[in-house]
Amino acid sequence: MAKDKVKSEGKKAAKSKNGGKRKKLSIEAYEAALFDLQAELVKLQYWVVERGHRAVILFEDRDAAGKGGAIKRITERVSPRVFRTVALPAPSDREKGQLQGQRYIAQFPTRGEIVLFDRSWYNRAGVEHVMGFCTETEYERFLHNVPVFEKMIVESGIQLIKYWFDVNMEERERRFRARMTDPRKTWKLSPMDVESYRRWYAYSRARDLMFAATDTEAVPWTIVRADSKKRARLNCISHLLSQIPYEEIPRKKVNLGKRHMKGAYDDHASLDGRTFVPEVY
Repeated sequence: MAKDKVKSEGKKAAKSKNGGKRKKLSIEAYEAALFDLQAELVKLQYWVVERGHRAVILFEDRDAAGKGGAIKRITERVSPRVFRTVALPAPSDREKGQLQGQRYIAQFPTRGEIVLFDRSWYNRAGVEHVMGFCTETEYERFLHNVPVFEKMIVESGIQLIKYWFDVNMEERERRFRARMTDPRKTWKLSPMDVESYRRWYAYSRARDLMFAATDTEAVPWTIVRADSKKRARLNCISHLLSQIPYEEIPRKKVNLGKRHMKGAYDDHASLDGRTFVPEVY
């Protein structure tokens, strides 16, 4: 089965050594693998709806590590009503007065949904802590409470999966510089990103402390090596598929049948005189 192949490839990827330069992944090989994985995601979608499964997937990283690209590849061929992406803006004044994590809980899935968080309550362990947006007491309380909070999520019947996208210093700088010169990417480089570039080691220490406190047996962190964006996307999707015990749901074959010709007319000609988008290309 294709699913068995996906799981097998995922295990091989997990066993690969993190040393030396790997052969560059060709566009053809990448697209072929992505096609197979996205086909499996569609099968997963049918199963999630059929079984009423609920899952929350957290994506965290340093800026420019590639989590956004992975989320896009996961969701681009499935229904946004089943795979729902949540990327919350900075908290409003009202939300700042709420319990830590309260605005994320409001986005949790109902039956038959998978919610992908592009950043999550772990902002407190990263940017809020490093940039001084929370007090030391608030930070320490968060690290102490979050394992209990996540255990409660799991015990309520929601599957919780946590990914950290890890990229090395040199590759991250290369991606930042690309954002500075590519007019399609300049919006991705904020003043906060620039500050995170300067504070590389402060963010590294924050990451290490976060892992030490929240990488639990009940809800572990899984690290995605992201120096190669294409490999990171494939490996992340492969791993995600291996974490949910889905099965292929039998479906009836689609039969278009015959088009009804009663009342047929030249429906293109009927648009003459209407306003069209100029055909510049």
